[in-house]
Amino acid sequence: MPVAAREASVYTGITIAEYFRDMGYDVALMADSTSRWAEAMREISSRLEEMPGEEGYPAYLSSRIAEFYERAGRVNTLSGEDGSVTAIGAVSPPGGDISEPVSQGTLRIVKVFWGLDAGLARQRHFPAINWLNSYSLYPPSLDQWYRDNIGQDFPEIRTAISGLLQIEAELQEIVQLVGSDALPVDQQLTLEVARMIREYFLQQNGFDPIDAYCDINLQYRMAKAVLTFQDAAKSAMGAGSALSDVVNVPARSALLRGRFEEGYIDRIDDMVKTMVDEIEATVEEN
Repeated sequence: MPVAAREASVYTGITIAEYFRDMGYDVALMADSTSRWAEAMREISSRLEEMPGEEGYPAYLSSRIAEFYERAGRVNTLSGEDGSVTAIGAVSPPGGDISEPVSQGTLRIVKVFWGLDAGLARQRHFPAINWLNSYSLYPPSLDQWYRDNIGQDFPEIRTAISGLLQIEAELQEIVQLVGSDALPVDQQLTLEVARMIREYFLQQNGFDPIDAYCDINLQYRMAKAVLTFQDAAKSAMGAGSALSDVVNVPARSALLRGRFEEGYIDRIDDMVKTMVDEIEATVEEN
């Protein structure tokens, strides 16, 4: 594509999105990638002999990125309907270095960042979004909606899940040195719960007709199931059960496999209850 066309393509895309938005539609626009757009801007700026900024990009790079993203949003149209544009920009910096100007200019403007991780992709963990680097600044605005429409404890569950993944990242540094068997039993349980979050809650199979899509109500119940397992396991281990007995109860395996089956959302509550009962039974056996 010619350089001038590459620079104009982003503006063409957002203008077409606004056209449908003004008709009352909700439009999603994927710009892939804004890095190529910025490189075209840099080349044109160089040919115009403008004063270069960092890494040769024009000094107005950040303002141009801001002007693009600020055209997204929800509006009341002249016809009285609601329309919206959601802009999703893919940034592909050379060598995956997000300290370069395009990535930093984007991060200063947008409120959501999904950081793709090559290591997760190599492990066949999809979507390969790094949960430690990614973030959203929208939860304070959305928490009340989640409480009213999904569950009163939704924000607390989300925070607890995120906290467990942070703790796991810290423990993994120790595990790589001395192995998981050297950790206290409660920390071994934390690693097991975090693995459950990664493989059961975060990982999805896009080729599976059922697992490819997950309703937000099911997400809430799955996250709650993980924390219920953690609480039940702590209680049982405090009463004398072994970690291996708690982790290997049949109902837990059935819960993990069930997400690939039709009607899982209708059975998950009963499966969680069965899992808790089997975990409590391990105390009696010991």
